[in-house]
Amino acid sequence: MVDRSAAPTYADVAAERLWTGATVITFARTIISFGLCLVGVWQEDLAWLVWGLGVYWVGDMADGAYARRFNCETRIGGVMDMLCDRLNCAAFYLGFAALQHEMILPVAVYLFEFLVIDFFLSLAFLAWPIRSPNYFYEVDERIYRWNWSKPAKAVNSSLFAVLLLVTGWWWLGLVIAIGLVVLKCVSLKWLLELGLPVPERAPA
Repeated sequence: MVDRSAAPTYADVAAERLWTGATVITFARTIISFGLCLVGVWQEDLAWLVWGLGVYWVGDMADGAYARRFNCETRIGGVMDMLCDRLNCAAFYLGFAALQHEMILPVAVYLFEFLVIDFFLSLAFLAWPIRSPNYFYEVDERIYRWNWSKPAKAVNSSLFAVLLLVTGWWWLGLVIAIGLVVLKCVSLKWLLELGLPVPERAPA
């Protein structure tokens, strides 16, 4: 059941700005996580990469929680959060594949899914006056449920990394990554069938 009372759904033009408490958290966790992953690659030490991944996950939850708690969710902040997510994700997985060469194939497939297809899907919210993909249920409940509900987010982000780290089974990671690509392609089909509205051209 979607909680439609947790925060305002639609964007407020007057509230749009880059710097909020949430975006400060976003930039801070991005820099720290990225730095830890770089150290991990430099030292060839997986532990640093895992710390970087942990900072990314905790920070990603913290900035969203702060934005909702203090009512400072903005579309600008949402896009910056997505960009920073991709940087932190790429830093961890590329470092991980550099240290664990057998993971190159599943990591490559996953990064294609997350950095390209999922990023396009996530940016699609900008075609409607909602604050972020977290409120895409106002546009299409099915696309929201399979991409931005809490279970969908967990599968698309944490599950893949945890299984690779815990099991070390590259083939399992590949199966999951391919499954995510299929899911995202189906979601993309739904989105294109729905159509992306184009704002009316304002008079000069």
